[in-house]
Amino acid sequence: MNPEPVPAPEAPLVRIDRQGPVAHLTLNHGTKYNVLSRAMIAALKAALESVAAEREVRVVVLAADGRAFSAGHDLNEMGAEASLEDLRGLFADCSDLMLTIQRLPQPVIARVQGVAAAAGCQLVAMCDLAVASSDARFAVSGINLGLFCSTPSVALSRNVLAKPALEMLLTGDFIDAATARERGLVNRVVAAAELDAEVGRLAESIAAKSPAAIAAGKRLFYRQRELGIEAAYRAAGEVMAENAVLADTQAGIARFTKKSR
Repeated sequence: MNPEPVPAPEAPLVRIDRQGPVAHLTLNHGTKYNVLSRAMIAALKAALESVAAEREVRVVVLAADGRAFSAGHDLNEMGAEASLEDLRGLFADCSDLMLTIQRLPQPVIARVQGVAAAAGCQLVAMCDLAVASSDARFAVSGINLGLFCSTPSVALSRNVLAKPALEMLLTGDFIDAATARERGLVNRVVAAAELDAEVGRLAESIAAKSPAAIAAGKRLFYRQRELGIEAAYRAAGEVMAENAVLADTQAGIARFTKKSR
């Protein structure tokens, strides 16, 4: 009697690949355009929280397999069968994922190829830095279905000036990678063949810096943006003073002052 075949294990929705001080998280559902389904949201949040706790990881790269970075939410989870409470839960979980990126002690670099639409564009905007392939395209396109991209607007409006952001939100039109860079949505645009090398150079530069200073600086950067200018300077001064007395900072200052004598 032939034994029953053992089913192949399902591929993880998010792959984690650690390369020295850089952790690469890859959305691994390219056949479905890496949609942010409930399962994908949960898997990505768990992966981020896993690497956040690893002291040897200094930079996180968020990438995606397939032709799209992410096409946004899984519309199959937003149809007629979804109740208002279901949808509130979905958007709350997605917002929690986005805030997890911001709260991560390590900088997160989006490596963007293909399409980043709706919540996929939001995901790029919430990453601390972004490097895009020249063929990448970006949109917050929910309005084309009668759904204003309200939660993506939170991230988009913190990256892009008001009028260009509203134009994207009101029209749902795509912009190319060069326009995304001009508007502040991404940092760098390179040819597809150079994408990994450019992301690697940026990650290596950050990984060479003090992780304590990077973590404190990232946390302060986002906090002070929500404060009035006086409160922002008070918070920044306190963080900078605490940073200055760290052992590796004092060592760096000593090296510099010794050279300048």
